[in-house]
Amino acid sequence: MAIRSVQVTPALLQVDSILAHLTGPAALAEVCRFLRHEFRHYRWVGVYLLDGETLRLAAWAGPQATEHVTIPLARGVCGRAARENRTAIVDDVRESPEYLACFLETRAEVVVPIRRPGRVVGEIDIDGNEVKAFDASDDRFLTAVAEKIAAVADGVVPEVVAGREPLRGGG
Repeated sequence: MAIRSVQVTPALLQVDSILAHLTGPAALAEVCRFLRHEFRHYRWVGVYLLDGETLRLAAWAGPQATEHVTIPLARGVCGRAARENRTAIVDDVRESPEYLACFLETRAEVVVPIRRPGRVVGEIDIDGNEVKAFDASDDRFLTAVAEKIAAVADGVVPEVVAGREPLRGGG
């Protein structure tokens, strides 16, 4: 389910608009909601922030919450993407021993690091309900989104995220 090139510019402009009107976790939650709404193959969208050796869920949008509100860097596809500072695309999560199961419907996952100069500050994690739901077009697009939200993500204090429920960006 590739992202069509005609979708990219309007979507990135909408992310810019969200960031111009909202800050902190609220901005991240609204970006999650927008991505899920705009791209139907994005069934669950989350933003995790790096706090030492732990990823903490800051915001999400999807049909239900995940039990994985914290993920050690040593575990899962999310941990690998952050450790290796590169996108991880899993075509079929049922074939991946490192996948941390969240939802029975999930069949594919893409995880894109959110970077600031010289370091990973978080990541965008997206689940899809079809095998091979994600490809290089998703990687390119989500990398551009990650670049746009990097300053917001880096400005959120991980301790604040750890002390509250992740913000849900609408169904």
